[in-house]
Amino acid sequence: MQKSIILLFLFLSTSVVELAAYPIDGFFRTGIRRLLYLQKVESGAIKGKKAIPGAQKTMDEIQLTLYGDERSNRLHELPPIDPELQANLEKIFPRLDASYSLTLMEITPGKPVRYAAHKEDRGYQPGSVGKLAVLTAIFCELENLYPNDFDKRVELLKNKMITGGEFAVYDHHTVPVYDAEKERQVKRKVTQKDVFSLYEWIDHMVSVSNNGAASVVWREAILMRAFNEKYLTLQPTEIDSFFKESNRKELADLAVHVVHEPLRSLGITDDEWRLGTMFTRGASGIVPPKGGSVGTPKALMKWMLALERGNINDPQTSLEMKRLLYMTDRRIRYGGEKALRKSGLYFKSGSLYKCNREKDPNCKKYAGNVYNYMNSVAIVERPDSTVYMVALMTNVLERNSAWDHRVLAGKVDDLFPQQEHVLAKLAKAARLDSLAEVAAFRADSLELAKEEGGVVEVETAQ
Repeated sequence: MQKSIILLFLFLSTSVVELAAYPIDGFFRTGIRRLLYLQKVESGAIKGKKAIPGAQKTMDEIQLTLYGDERSNRLHELPPIDPELQANLEKIFPRLDASYSLTLMEITPGKPVRYAAHKEDRGYQPGSVGKLAVLTAIFCELENLYPNDFDKRVELLKNKMITGGEFAVYDHHTVPVYDAEKERQVKRKVTQKDVFSLYEWIDHMVSVSNNGAASVVWREAILMRAFNEKYLTLQPTEIDSFFKESNRKELADLAVHVVHEPLRSLGITDDEWRLGTMFTRGASGIVPPKGGSVGTPKALMKWMLALERGNINDPQTSLEMKRLLYMTDRRIRYGGEKALRKSGLYFKSGSLYKCNREKDPNCKKYAGNVYNYMNSVAIVERPDSTVYMVALMTNVLERNSAWDHRVLAGKVDDLFPQQEHVLAKLAKAARLDSLAEVAAFRADSLELAKEEGGVVEVETAQ
């Protein structure tokens, strides 16, 4: 009797979506409508759950840690292992499954860059972390369209409205859709008829890890490469003809070239990171898979290092990509650790599992017994100015590792003692700001009283 194996492909960790990316004040720049909803929640105009402290950074507060930093000149490749950090990291791993692989780099301003790693060359299926390659590809193609004008790239992202089509289906991950007239936001699955701006498709791909959005964004990168400037006026009939009439092998080659070339330019090899399959069945039926997908913690750390140095295309592109990764709502897995609540978090997570129901009829989601990949990348910016980057990949069979990843996040954070002198300065600055606001209020009150001919009592500052 032939074995009955049910294959379950899921690229995010939980059925509860991870709603989160881009600073909340970014609506007018991007046109991403869910940001308008979050702005209104923060202002109290709409009832809803407000952002945690670490999710309240503004666009201007998000910067590239290593860009323009003299340390960056010595970081054309991953630095040597730091013995002290490595020793402390290794103390964590005896209690963890043998499949754990991780890279860790501290890039705190004013301090030496320190790097540590554990089985960093081990290759796993990257799941939704692989969408970072698609993110890189679309920004690379935008640069090809407008090599000397970043504002034009942003304008295209904001104003180019795109229909999902067959590439968008099917995916169980919902996306947030905000109706500004009714001031109502719903979460629903993407359909072929959905029309969003290119910025919103990218946001859906990154923030809620929607597979349909990832395939649509990958499709647009392919079209930009194939049509160059003509992409700007491309009609739906021309797009349909291109995919129907193109040689399937050549189409597969084009698809992987678009996502791989930017990675290779960053010094990431084919063995370290490659992406070979679209994220939806609808898309894979049009663009054939090629070469399979793999990722390693080393490659993901190379990518984050390039991002923070401003070396993915150019500094403006790198900064915009970092903003797209900034978590502004629910945090999951590694990012869900309570110790990180006050920290700025730039995050992407993904999973892929497979269950053999004949072996175990009760095999659960995210606890596959054939394979069970769970991966995360995170840039953590703490209030005390400590900044570090983590790439984590695991394959723990028959166990949902989400909680274990969260616990690990706390242990990694403990490797970096609080910079108490920085916190003391911040507290002093906050108190001075508060006193300045009180003084300004008193001055305004006195002025108003004089204008109205009244008398006002002013308390003495304690």
